[in-house]
Amino acid sequence: MYKRRQSREVSVGNVKIGGNNPISIQSMTNTDTRDAEATIAQIKRLEEVGCDIVRVAIPDMTAAKNIAKIKSEVNIPVIADIHFDYRLALEVIDQGVDGVRINPGNIGSIDRVKMVVEKCKEKNLKIRIGVNGGSLEKELLQKYGSATAEALVESAMNHVKILEDLDFRNIVISLKSSDIYKTLEAYELISKQVDYPLHIGITESGSVKKGTIKSSIGVGALLLKGIGDTIRISLTGDPCEEVIVGKEILRSLDLLNDKIKVVSCPTCGRCNIDLISVVNEVEEKINHMDKDITVAIMGCAVNGPGEAREADIGIAGGKGEGLLFKKGEIVRKINGDRLVEELLEENDFVDLIKIIHYIVPRVVKNKFYDEEGYKIENKYGYMKNAIYNNINKLNINSEELWEDDLVL
Repeated sequence: MYKRRQSREVSVGNVKIGGNNPISIQSMTNTDTRDAEATIAQIKRLEEVGCDIVRVAIPDMTAAKNIAKIKSEVNIPVIADIHFDYRLALEVIDQGVDGVRINPGNIGSIDRVKMVVEKCKEKNLKIRIGVNGGSLEKELLQKYGSATAEALVESAMNHVKILEDLDFRNIVISLKSSDIYKTLEAYELISKQVDYPLHIGITESGSVKKGTIKSSIGVGALLLKGIGDTIRISLTGDPCEEVIVGKEILRSLDLLNDKIKVVSCPTCGRCNIDLISVVNEVEEKINHMDKDITVAIMGCAVNGPGEAREADIGIAGGKGEGLLFKKGEIVRKINGDRLVEELLEENDFVDLIKIIHYIVPRVVKNKFYDEEGYKIENKYGYMKNAIYNNINKLNINSEELWEDDLVL
């Protein structure tokens, strides 16, 4: 049974992290932030695949001064990633950034830290303390001999103390290592010491293929323990892949704030269709639907319907034809060239039937008078308009279709 660690709530723009809020997905641009147009274009692509929060590198003042322009063109919160130079932090805050990733112990005197903290307080911004095993303080490496879990936690807690001593608690913490075991141990240790939201991930996890596997194990293991309020999947590749993988990890654990699920078989010698292409096409076409539904795509008409009996609707391929089924029961045979089309059309048809079943009893109950008390003379026209008026309600939960929020 999943039981999430209780953490305090922190706001990053319009996204809330921690508490009972959905686990958010982050990524980081790999464009040069000094090139505002390229950075904006990449953030828009990240928005399209479902990124909740994006981080941008701020190497110098030119990049810092681009934040306002970038913010004006994108819709998701932007976090500035800053190392060492407190002046860059002050500038991005003035530019309207939504949060800062900076380690206060690395930016010089306490007076400099205080300036950044006061600015963040003024704008109600969060600071993410980001400890990385590859850039741990020398004294901690000497004390522990290497970047151990204990060293990562001590580093983070040192930074936390600096902020807490300045009465600042709008904090998110990350403790990242490329070693899965160290990462898990570090997050488990710190989760017992503080109630700040935790940003989780496996840093430097590798290429899209290898990094996906490594991150899925590490991030998935933490989430199963109830640890993690926001995630980033660090991959060497297109940042959009990070978001796609992150969504699938959350979806696999029923932690993604969406409802639609796709299940498919691994294929075998009995498969007579191009199952991989069919699955990819279905996932692409239903990816943005907001329906509480499980869709199955099976390669074998012999075992497919039975193996996917828990699915709401599905197709099973055969030689030149396939089967459309619901809850394991075969509905009809379909042409092998129209597997995807028939599946999607049937799904829409089911929703249409639900709407009709909602409208008709109410019209009859009102003795064919509309909601304003006028007699319905053109029954066909009224039904047509009522259905069209409710088309935008097709994607709500099927149970909600019977509540009084639809239009008659």
